[in-house]
Amino acid sequence: MSSSSDSTNPPPGMEKPATVTPPPAPPPSKPIWVLPYKTQSLQNLYTIGKKLGQGQFGTTHLCTEKSTGINYACKSIPKKKLICKEDYDDVWREIQIMHHLSEHANVVRIKGTYEDRLYVHIVMELCAGGELFDRIVQKGHYSEREAAKLIKTIVGVVEACHSLGVMHRDLKPENFLFLSTDEDAALKATDFGLSVFYKPGETFSDVVGSPYYVAPEVLHKHYGPEADVWSAGVILYILLSGVPPFWAETELGIFRQILQGKLDFESEPWPGISDSAKDLIRKMLDRNPKRRLSAHEVLCHQWIVDDRVAPDKPLDSAVLSRLKQFSAMNKLKKMALRTRGPMVPENSTKMF
Repeated sequence: MSSSSDSTNPPPGMEKPATVTPPPAPPPSKPIWVLPYKTQSLQNLYTIGKKLGQGQFGTTHLCTEKSTGINYACKSIPKKKLICKEDYDDVWREIQIMHHLSEHANVVRIKGTYEDRLYVHIVMELCAGGELFDRIVQKGHYSEREAAKLIKTIVGVVEACHSLGVMHRDLKPENFLFLSTDEDAALKATDFGLSVFYKPGETFSDVVGSPYYVAPEVLHKHYGPEADVWSAGVILYILLSGVPPFWAETELGIFRQILQGKLDFESEPWPGISDSAKDLIRKMLDRNPKRRLSAHEVLCHQWIVDDRVAPDKPLDSAVLSRLKQFSAMNKLKKMALRTRGPMVPENSTKMF
């Protein structure tokens, strides 16, 4: 009787081939180009000058067109920071949206786009007049009527975005710059890096924006264009008081306040602010997006429409000093939520 080992061993020459483990599939390669078209070299057309600003994804420099001597701003995005195809798509979408809105008087105009193997460059109108809050502080004289003019411009941009099927998603004072230092210079919306196209009724779930300005429904990960009106309402509250309506030391604390905090209209300077202004803020900061005013309804509110409703008397000087402090703090502490942003506190309850 043969042994068990003999019965299991195949005859000579009939051995099973060794199992070969295939090499792991290479990770999906990211695209090489962002733009779907070839461009000229930026350096052939422009002289690059001093650095104007630094964002999360790109650096902005002064640039001068060689053929005309006209100055522009050039935002350069290093492609090494674009990790996946989604990042490439985000940059292309930002460019498309800027072109889409470029004819609006209060949106920065895009001049051209350029791409090489290392960078994508967006050349746009140079806004040399400074940030919104800085201009207010420098000017000194500041009243409800001035604030009404500013918020009319800001919400006018929001209305234009929404009418063209664009949600901004990152409205904040730092994203509004004056075109020049002239007294009557236009205020321009400048950053559309988080903006998206949307269809009526479409909702989004990615948590994006900037902590003080983010709407409660964004934290609940189910939102639409109404979130932009909330952000504009926060800007209006700050324009009239110098402080944000929902404030805390930490990002999580700010979110809790946004979800559950009470609007303060008792502290200074609110007793001296018109009832009409407070009515508008309440309606822009309604936690229920279905009840919240639309951008168009904000522009039809009497505080904005009727010059006689918003007083022209100077606001308390403390408002200007608080605006100055808040602006300085923001420059030091640039917090931004991006596509994979932090979650809402787990123990928070829905407010609507």
